[in-house]
Amino acid sequence: MTAIAQAEYKAQARILKALAHPTRLFIVDELSRGERCVCELTDLIGVEMPTVSRHLSQLKNAGLLEDQKRGLRVFYRLRVSCVPNFFKCIEAVQTGRASCE
Repeated sequence: MTAIAQAEYKAQARILKALAHPTRLFIVDELSRGERCVCELTDLIGVEMPTVSRHLSQLKNAGLLEDQKRGLRVFYRLRVSCVPNFFKCIEAVQTGRASCE
């Protein structure tokens, strides 16, 4: 494996690691429907705000999310729209409907 390929795989693994938690998957799923403020996500998830903020930080650091501060609130949205398609692929694998096409 070349050094360039190895670096690319490491970068991809970082993104997958950021997604590898049920709460973060839930956050990404919610954000696929539109932006949300941290307070909304906290209410939906049912955990403390610092915990939600840590999950959001991991997703943002992986390049999956972007944020915008408006007054005292911070709103998050998906940076790329293709992430929900990735989830559809995972669901196909889970249900045995995946194909090589």
